[in-house]
Amino acid sequence: MAAIVPCDVRALVPDALAVDALARLQLEARRCGLRLRLQNAPEELLELIAFMGLTEALGVETRREAE
Repeated sequence: MAAIVPCDVRALVPDALAVDALARLQLEARRCGLRLRLQNAPEELLELIAFMGLTEALGVETRREAE
């Protein structure tokens, strides 16, 4: 099991460059036997990650809506 490294992303501008940087960072982390866990991600960033199809690759947990 890979060690988890917290990554606070609240200050990131939610754009394609940020998602690209996170994907590259996650890839490098996995090469080192680690996994990133995004913390404090703005909703816009999470939506963009999902739109780009990288939810699973970045290890983003989907939020469940209240029933």
